Amino acid sequence: MSADIERLPAFEATANSWIHLVGVCIEIFGVFIIVAGIVWSTYLCVHWHSQARRYDEYKIRIGRSLLLGLEVLVAADIVKTIAIELTFTSLGLLAGLVLVRTFLSWTLVLEIEGRWPWSRELLPTNVARRADNAAP
Repeated sequence: MSADIERLPAFEATANSWIHLVGVCIEIFGVFIIVAGIVWSTYLCVHWHSQARRYDEYKIRIGRSLLLGLEVLVAADIVKTIAIELTFTSLGLLAGLVLVRTFLSWTLVLEIEGRWPWSRELLPTNVARRADNAAP
């Protein structure tokens, strides 16, 4: 029984390091989403044949990749905060990061779609399906 108690701190340290590693991997994935979105958007912008609305489409595509990347980075922050010893300081830092990234997400939605995220207009299901099928 005492051998099990001695192994517990080693198990906790191993689990914390694995959770921290998962958090770092999620962060890397979030950065990859942002970079890949910018590269893909730039590629599409360069190869578009029509000049009409090129800048607007480019800005929207980059904004969407930033939004997705920020969401993934918030998830990474949450996972990494769990991995370290949970204190009021670490919880406060997490809250600050989430607030800043949430504010950035809201302003990106406002910039891209011209509305606040919570003022979304709900369309009837049949109208939404027709709009999805009509998109090129």
